[in-house]
Amino acid sequence: MHTTADGTVARKETYDLIASNKVEGTSVYDRAGERIGEVHNFMVDKVSGQAAYAVISFGGFLGIGEDYFPLPWNQLSYDTSVGGYVVDIDRNRLDGAPRYARDEATDTWRGSVDDYWARPVLI
Repeated sequence: MHTTADGTVARKETYDLIASNKVEGTSVYDRAGERIGEVHNFMVDKVSGQAAYAVISFGGFLGIGEDYFPLPWNQLSYDTSVGGYVVDIDRNRLDGAPRYARDEATDTWRGSVDDYWARPVLI
């Protein structure tokens, strides 16, 4: 456990760990610094315990009409200068990525997500 300067135990964040409820809602930016969405939630591999995907919400208004894009967790880098995650992904590639609607089941998309992000980027 980590003790803060006032003697309380940090429950939401330490130097290298962060609570899941603090990650959810964190802004996501493209490499140009434009805010493109936020972390809706993240998916954890049941066997390894590792975060596999960050599900990023884009578009919509007040949760209506949003699309959810699962991105491999390793595509995100936390940037303290912006207080959020940065993805080094071209907007066109992101727009073409697999997505699902708010009420859509998420149990069938893993294969298509893995396939899409494993493809080489054609320039």
